[in-house]
Amino acid sequence: MVGRVVEIATDGRHLSIKRGFLAVSEQGSEVGRIPLDDIAAVIANAHGLTYSNNALVELSERGIPAVLCGANHMPAAIVWPVNAHHVQTGRMNLQVAAGLPLKKRLWAQLVRAKILAQSAALAAVGAPHGGFFLLSRKVRSGDPDNVEAEAARRYWPLLMGSDFRRDKDGDGVNGLLNYGYAVLRAGVARAVMAAGLHPGFGLKHSNASNPMVLVDDLMEPFRPHVDREVLTLVKEGAGEVNPQTKPRLARLMVLDLPTSVGMSPMMVCAERLAQSLVRAYGGEGDALDLPLPALPLER
Repeated sequence: MVGRVVEIATDGRHLSIKRGFLAVSEQGSEVGRIPLDDIAAVIANAHGLTYSNNALVELSERGIPAVLCGANHMPAAIVWPVNAHHVQTGRMNLQVAAGLPLKKRLWAQLVRAKILAQSAALAAVGAPHGGFFLLSRKVRSGDPDNVEAEAARRYWPLLMGSDFRRDKDGDGVNGLLNYGYAVLRAGVARAVMAAGLHPGFGLKHSNASNPMVLVDDLMEPFRPHVDREVLTLVKEGAGEVNPQTKPRLARLMVLDLPTSVGMSPMMVCAERLAQSLVRAYGGEGDALDLPLPALPLER
């Protein structure tokens, strides 16, 4: 399903449910409502927000993640349903039982796809990118040589300039990236949820304090598309997260990406990726359904 990413960005607002709609109120007066059937994710990115219990329950029962962001626009928590899929338990058991060799092969596919997407992002802005194809060929099962990190060291200066430093706690351009990644994380979280998978059983990421390691694994190939949108905003004069930049980043999940069956929105690509992971866990082959690297003219 391709739905809307709804961001609550004004301080002091209240969320509730009214006849199939998510209603947003301020000081007791309704300021807007969105059909629940149209929502892919809710991002709470303001101070003093309140929620009715019915709102959180209804969102969870519909498999709509509610992402709670901190001051740096990074997700601090995601409200996750405990019973969102009719075969959830069986699929989670397959996740737990998955062997390390399979997980390493799957992770290598994600890393290769990410590096090729980085190459396409650089090509789209006219930056040197030829070496990234060779880097993708160097990725082995499990990426023991950490080619992903090598690609990142080359990628950021080429894309954002030699003075840029990626800082998850930073503002400015880093804040824009953080916000874009929060939107992406919410969309991929919904795809993982819809596939009946558990977000805490990852392929590579294993931070004990991160309950969303699988989501972080699967969003890697999509990150360069966020980077390209942020760079476009910067070139247009934007330098921070504000009411003008947020809607642009919130629309990322409907960005059309090339696939083996034609162009598909990023949200659909994420859902196909999660479903292909289910098939891999079930012994139906280990080829992940990944989008193709976007060419400059396809943007």
